Amino acid sequence: MSDPIRPAGKVLVVDDVSANVELLKTLLTREGYAVVTASDGEQALDMVDREHPDLVLMDVLMPKLSGFEVCDRIKQNKSTRLTPVVLVTALHESQDKIQAINAGADDFVTKPVNPHELRARVRSLVRLKRHTDELDSAESVILSLALVIEARDAYTDGHCQRLARYATALGAALNLTEDQQAALYRGGYLHDVGKIGIPDSVLLKTGRLSAAEYEQIKQHPVIGDRLCGGMRSLRQVRSIVRHHHERLDGSGYPDQLKGDAIPLLAQIMSIVDVYDALTTERPYKRAMTPAEAFEELMAEAQRGWRRHDLVETFIAVMRSSTIAAATGAR
Repeated sequence: MSDPIRPAGKVLVVDDVSANVELLKTLLTREGYAVVTASDGEQALDMVDREHPDLVLMDVLMPKLSGFEVCDRIKQNKSTRLTPVVLVTALHESQDKIQAINAGADDFVTKPVNPHELRARVRSLVRLKRHTDELDSAESVILSLALVIEARDAYTDGHCQRLARYATALGAALNLTEDQQAALYRGGYLHDVGKIGIPDSVLLKTGRLSAAEYEQIKQHPVIGDRLCGGMRSLRQVRSIVRHHHERLDGSGYPDQLKGDAIPLLAQIMSIVDVYDALTTERPYKRAMTPAEAFEELMAEAQRGWRRHDLVETFIAVMRSSTIAAATGAR
């Protein structure tokens, strides 16, 4: 696989004059930004909801809704209020600048646009937005919950940390983007967060589960998905949480997805999750050696449960990496 280029950030450019849109798009694309566009205020609000840009660069004078009105709505919306908005205007009156500030604009640029000034302002605000996303306090609570769940079962001690290491090592070998590898790292900790809703009598049972108890266990990906659902910073992690028990042949849960319908990051997590379960001692089974676990993973690929190429790459990573030295995987 080729190494994908990670965009510097996503910018929504809003202007009803197509020439202005093309000029700003060209300037920003050269700097590595992914650029999406809108031609009026109503379309801009829709694009903010759908595209989740890191920054909105918007003209003030537009049909339907002015830039001031759009900015005010973005800032009043709880899910978008931290999105930086830069207003672009030919207006020079101080009252217009005051109106922009009152609408919640983070900055403004006057026409004709100075390319150097624009690049500096956009770079600074996009960087700030990414830091803000990383500091989502609710995410910290969810991460803490995940560790509490792990602590409920002495036999899973270190499971989250190991999955985070295994998954990111496999992601790096597959040349996934930094964002995808970060999602895998978080997913290692959060994949089973939904088990907070499963009773100890079921979760910690050492004997065989009844059919009803197994159905309870199968709900934990759904519960976890709901817990993570309100956080934008966990958008990529949600697919891991919900789908890491799916199988390529559709025999997994909770949605019985098949083949490529299962998100790649979830497929990666399912492989490393199975490996760790196989190589960890439990009250009802001994721990397999890494070599035995590799054979079992290959057998699951033969059954049509896992992708052969992902399993083979994981085995190669485990045999050659520093993780192998720590786990004895040879």
